[in-house]
Amino acid sequence: MGRIFTRAPLADLPVPASKRPCDPGRTAGERLHRLALEPAADGRVTLARLATGDAGLQRVLDRAGRVVGRNIPLLIQGESGVGKELLAQACHNSGPRADGPFVALNCAAIPESLIEAELFGYVGGAFTGARREGAVGRIQQADGGTLFLDEIGDMSLSMQARLLRVLQERRVVPVGAREALPVDIALVSATHRTLNESVKNGLFREDLYYRINGLTVHLPPLRARTDMRVIVGLLIEAECAGRPCDGVSVSEEVMHFFEAYAWPGNIRQLQNVLRVALALLDDDERVILPRHLPEEIFDAEAVPVFVTSRAGAESRRMLSVAARPRGRPPLGLDESLIQRALAEHGGNVSAAARALGIARNTLYRKLGRNF
Repeated sequence: MGRIFTRAPLADLPVPASKRPCDPGRTAGERLHRLALEPAADGRVTLARLATGDAGLQRVLDRAGRVVGRNIPLLIQGESGVGKELLAQACHNSGPRADGPFVALNCAAIPESLIEAELFGYVGGAFTGARREGAVGRIQQADGGTLFLDEIGDMSLSMQARLLRVLQERRVVPVGAREALPVDIALVSATHRTLNESVKNGLFREDLYYRINGLTVHLPPLRARTDMRVIVGLLIEAECAGRPCDGVSVSEEVMHFFEAYAWPGNIRQLQNVLRVALALLDDDERVILPRHLPEEIFDAEAVPVFVTSRAGAESRRMLSVAARPRGRPPLGLDESLIQRALAEHGGNVSAAARALGIARNTLYRKLGRNF
């Protein structure tokens, strides 16, 4: 997910510290937490700017704001595409290290043979192909700021052992060097894996797990959020920045489809869908309609979770097309969705089954199972 932010009203902009009234009734920790949730005047993404009205996300922001600046490592868990790096950037920009570097490393994207040099750096001539002047590793680059280790669950066990030592000693030894260099970093890690399960299966070191998860937060998937309209508006605003597409909106038919769709790629997928839709708009068009959506969104691998009773005729047709490819049932169909469908349709199993995109007999079978 790219950077998205809203324009804060003047009343919401932070007052310079020199002009803030004395607040003796708050502890230092409470004042730090309050400052972490204030919008930044320079437009950088902060915890405050990520607040879009969803209760689940707000709990994450509140909890993350409590540990910003307290030297407590943060572990962000969530599906791919939910915005884990964006949250890490917001935590960095909301704390006392905001003026320091924010250094990100995707542990899954770097070959095993290179990740050691990427993390720790190396001295000149340390290995074949090394630069003569050597290179500074990501950990040293983050000195005085924040190190973000994305997909840390994919790191090899041998690298986990070296990282653990750095985190314990706060000193790093570049490849080929003899001397350890002190580092001062705040650590934020992220993964789409369930790390406690990886620990049980011997794929992740238990001691490292407890070192990186001072606080663990779970970012909700897009299908579980209630702020779809706000997210769509922010993404369109971000995509239109500096382009002649100001004033573009989404039709109610498309919005109903968005709210019912499963979004397996989460916010990253939604961003791509909107980018394509904006590109397909004619110069005189300012409303995204069903015909502007990429055809891939109706593929069998990305079917809707739920069809609400408020959807219009066009969105029902779209959902019907996407919900029944090759006779496959919708993905992500769990007890809460079934109960919600039954409640919306007054307990009418046939109507609920139609809304969920499954056969009535299938719904009866699911009602007889333990979820």
